[in-house]
Formats: sequence, C-alpha cells, structure tokens
Amino acid sequence: MAGSRLPRQLFLQGVAAVFMFAFASLYTQIPGLYGAEGILPARKTLRPQGKGRWQQLWETPTLLWEAPQLGLDTTQGLELLSLLGTLLALGALLLRQLRTLLVYLLLWAAYLSAYQVGQVFLYFQWDSLLLETGFLAVLVAPLRPRHHHKQAPQGGLAGALPHEDLPFWLVRWLLFRLMFASGVVKLTSRCPAWWGLTALTYHYETQCLPTPASWFTHHLPVWLHKLCVVATFLIEIAVPPLFFAPVRRLRLAAFYSQVLLQVLIIITGNYNFFNLLTLVLTTALLDDGHLTATPGNSHCKKTASSWPRTLLAVLSLLLEFTIYGLLAYGTVHYFGLEVDWEQHAVHSRTTFTFHQFSQWLKMVTLPTMWLGVASLTWELLTALWRWTQVRGWPRRLCTAVQLLIFGTATVALFVISLVPYSYVEPSTHGRLWTGAHRLFGTVEHLQLANSYGLFRRMTGLGGRPEVVLEGSYDGHRWVEIEFMYKPGNVSRPPPIVAPHQPRLDWQMWFAALGPHSHSPWFTGLVLRLLQGKEPATHLLAGPALQVLVLTSWGAEPVVATPVGRGILPTSVLGGPNAGHAAQTVWPSGQEPTPSPQLQQHPGPGPPLGPETAVSPGAFHPALGAPRRSGGHQGRAGPAFKASFPPVFPSGEGGEAQAGPEEGLWSCHQTSCPSP
Repeated sequence: MAGSRLPRQLFLQGVAAVFMFAFASLYTQIPGLYGAEGILPARKTLRPQGKGRWQQLWETPTLLWEAPQLGLDTTQGLELLSLLGTLLALGALLLRQLRTLLVYLLLWAAYLSAYQVGQVFLYFQWDSLLLETGFLAVLVAPLRPRHHHKQAPQGGLAGALPHEDLPFWLVRWLLFRLMFASGVVKLTSRCPAWWGLTALTYHYETQCLPTPASWFTHHLPVWLHKLCVVATFLIEIAVPPLFFAPVRRLRLAAFYSQVLLQVLIIITGNYNFFNLLTLVLTTALLDDGHLTATPGNSHCKKTASSWPRTLLAVLSLLLEFTIYGLLAYGTVHYFGLEVDWEQHAVHSRTTFTFHQFSQWLKMVTLPTMWLGVASLTWELLTALWRWTQVRGWPRRLCTAVQLLIFGTATVALFVISLVPYSYVEPSTHGRLWTGAHRLFGTVEHLQLANSYGLFRRMTGLGGRPEVVLEGSYDGHRWVEIEFMYKPGNVSRPPPIVAPHQPRLDWQMWFAALGPHSHSPWFTGLVLRLLQGKEPATHLLAGPALQVLVLTSWGAEPVVATPVGRGILPTSVLGGPNAGHAAQTVWPSGQEPTPSPQLQQHPGPGPPLGPETAVSPGAFHPALGAPRRSGGHQGRAGPAFKASFPPVFPSGEGGEAQAGPEEGLWSCHQTSCPSP
C-alpha cells in the first residue's frame, strides 16, 4: 500500500497558504468593517456578562478577551491577530520546520477568534470550511519537525508512525461531505434552473464577482451550458463515493474530476480562497506513488507476480470498467442525453421527478454513512497492524498512546460530522444516534463540523438585482457610488480578485437578493457614509476619496466640504435641500462645481459631529431620489425605495442605534434583466 507522506505535506502547505490569504485579506478590511468608525464595530460583540473567565472563554472562544491585558481594544487586537496569523502562516508555508501541531493550533485559534467577532462579514461557508479544515490540520501535523523519511523496502516509510493516516482520512471524509451535499442541495431546493439544467445560462452574469472570462463563457451555446450542469451533477453527486474506492485508479479519476471542476470555477468566478481550499482537500485522494516518478514506482517495470496478484489485478480492472460503464449509462439515462448530428449539439433534460430523487436520497444517505464507517474501520485496522510492526517496547508503548489518542479523536470527529451531514435528508437526521446529537451540540460553537451546500438556488433568474447607492452635491445631480470590485460601471471590465475576499462587496450582493430586514448591517454602512467616516469610504472605489455631506443642523442646513483629511463645515440657508441629508463620494480631482446656492453662503458654520446623520420623521433622500439607474450591467429595470429605520449615534464610538420614529433612507434596488 502506497504511503501518504507527500500528500500530507502538500495538504499542510496548502492549509498554511489559505490561512495566509484569509488573514491578509481580513487585515486590510478591519478598520472599515470592525473599527470604532466601521460598519459593525467589533468591540460591542465582546461584553463581559459576569461569568467566570473560563466559562466566558468556552462560550465565546476568542483570544480577543485578553486584548485589554495588552492595552488594546478589540479592533486593535483583531488587527494584531490577523497580522501575526499572516506571518505565521507564511512561515509554515515556506519552512517545513514550522509545520507542526502547535503552529496549526495557533492558526486555527486565531481565525476562530476573528470568527467570533466577525459577525455577518465572516459568516460565509468558506470561513466555516477553513476552520474545520484548520482543525484537521492540527491533527495531521506532526508534534515536532522530523527529518526526511527514507523509503522502506516494502513501500512503507521508515520511521512513519502508525496513526499518521487516521486524521488524514478525515480530510477525505470532509471533501466527500462538501461535494456530495453541494450537489444534492441543488436538487432538493427545487430550483427550476437546476432542474431545467439552465442554471449556467444565468450564473456567469449574475454571480457576485465575475472574472473577465465570465463574459465569454456566458455566450457559449445553451446546449453546452446544460451539458456542463449535467457534468456538475455527475462530479458532485455520483463521483464522491469513489473517494473511498479500494482501487487506486478510481480514486485518482475522482481526484482529477474534482480538480477540473474547481479550476473551471476559478477561471470563471472570483470566489476568494474557497476553490483553493477545496483543491487542498483533494490531496487526500493522492498517494506518494502518484506524486513521485522514481523507477521503483514505475508501473511499466515488469516483475514476477503470483496468480493471486494477477487475479486481483484482473478483478480491479473489471470493477473499474463496471463503474465507468454505470456512470456513463446513468448519465445518459437520467439526463436524457441525445446527440443531434445536424445541429452539432448534445441535448439534455432531467428524466426523473423530485419525488423519485427524494426517495433515492432517503435510500442512499444512510448507506453513505456506513460507507464512511467501513472505510474508517479499514484505516483503524491498518493503523493497528502497523503498530504491531513497531520494534522495541518503549517505542511500541509510545506509539500505542499516540494511536489511542489520535484514533479516539478521529472516531469522535467522524461521529460529530454525521449530524451536519445528515441535514441533507431530514428523516435520516431524525434517526441518527442521540449521542451524536449531544456530542455535536457540545462542540458546535467551535466549528469542528459544519453543513455545506453551495449554490443551493440560482439567483438572478429575472435579471441581476443590485442595491445602488447614489449621492448628490447640490440635490439635483445624483451620482452612483462605485464599489471596488462589485459590478457597476459597465465600461470597467470585471477584475480578478481571488484569493482576496472583499467582504462588503459580497454582502452587498446578498443584500440585493432579499428585503432590507435580512441585511441590518446596511444601515451601519449608510450611517458611516453620511458621517463621512474615512475607514468606511476606503472600502469603496477610488484611489483617493473625498466625502461631501449635505445635512441638517438644528434649524439651518449645513454643508460639509473636505479640507485635506478633515471636514470644514459651512452654513447654508434654506432652499430645496433644507432638512435633507445627502452624501456622495467623489474621486479626487473630479468634484463637481458647487451650485450657486452653495457658493453664496461660504460662512463658517457649527462643527459637525456624529449627530449629523439623519433627522427622524420625514423622508430624507440620503442616497438619491428613486430613478432608473443606467450605471449597472444590463438594461435598467424598475426602481423602488427600500425602507430603513433611521439610525442615531449612541454617542459612544459611533455605534448605530435605531431611532424612536420610523423614517426612510432611500436607495435603489434595480433589477437588470438578462439580454
């Protein structure tokens, strides 16, 4: 049996690289997202409630509880954690000596600490996936750095420990849960685009952050889009059970199919570090023999073999052909593939119903769990056999203790993971062992096991919805506020962002998919823009931004104009904008000429404070009067006002609180139909 030393090292390097990208990306956005003048200040998430220190740490596991001991507030502690996490992950990526259990434990603890205060901007599936993968890396990494192993004559590793492959098996199980659940939820959601195989005809233009290649893939023939959806179902639902196949070539075929899917997603969409992390998980399907090209591993070398080995090779080959044949037949049968030679196309359609799929899912969910049990049992027996080969009682005793600890941890994590995995089929979830539910509930807040389901429903079937923020200097000309990465100006090509994740741009995309009550953070964003807070404006487009605010101050309206990095207030008498609040962000050097009304009243006014956000009560066109937007992709659709409760400063760190009266902040939510 081929070893897995090289795949484990590749896995640990990949996890370190993803941690580095995640920490570095988060570090650049902390002031605007979590600072005292940010959208969701982090310090309000950590407030002692009179509990004991250890109980408080267990319920909210974050190292930021200790930030005051270092003279730092929560935001500064978060910046320090992100910076140290970036440097430590970089060290683990480059230096083999740093790929130890302690280093990965620190990386996992640091990201979990950030996750606890990250609020909605860190509640993405890939953040949970990184935490779960990071904890598995803690178990996979060695206790201390070891020298390069020499190859043993039988193909094993001289000096390899019996337990080493057990935690690494959990990586394969995680990859199975991720891919299988992601494929199943597309059909259990009853999304008409997935069932009609037309999802990709919408996906490339309606996804959050497209790449330059998205335009080209969007214009591929419809029959090819539908065929790609069929291939997606095949790779995500039918192929994952092959991760546990006893035949090595089947596992390698599964590996290359997963790599193909992830590479195509990377080319056509900016999904930050998620696809890189999935590629890291696929290393669990490899072995040393596939990653090396030494003569001893060459399959072309003819060696004498006994008849049992020959029989086993023939049976393995027959099993391969049988599985490939079943996959091909099932794909043609269940998706009605037909070749149209005249049009040079392959037509496809789903030939099964939702009820039939639900019955199939109910039938296979529990067997896939038993498949995991059987595979894990084999790994345990293999580890036990390797332990029997250890020479010397002191060494055997030491390896026995390690095998007991890591074996118990592997079995426990597997049992815990069955609970979120069973969410794909409710009846199976209800029949699961109650002890597994209790164990999962105990450690759920540590993100050791999570449920996954990517692209459950295809968005933008009626056009790409967008929340458009606009501002005005004079109350007559309204200019759209551009974001750094989110599609807006159609003359600007989509950028390549990955592995960086612009978390505000992502949340703006989600905000457009539902009512404002689903995105309470949005009022914090609008408040910071109305106040002209520099950390928040740095999350928007433009290398040098200036914020102009027209707002009310007592009985007289006041206009605030930028002076260097500060704001100089000037008083303005009445007029059509009296009592209104308006704000816009202008690129440096492109400020509009003030209206005559504003030019006539340059006298200094009272200093501006956080109270200049919005007056309660009447309508306030803070972000522009509703109109059809021509600045977004596609044709302008009908615009409507989204209502938000007015926000008032608490007087402490600028945190937003709901006002006593209900008012309106207007913004645009345009729906841009597909061409």
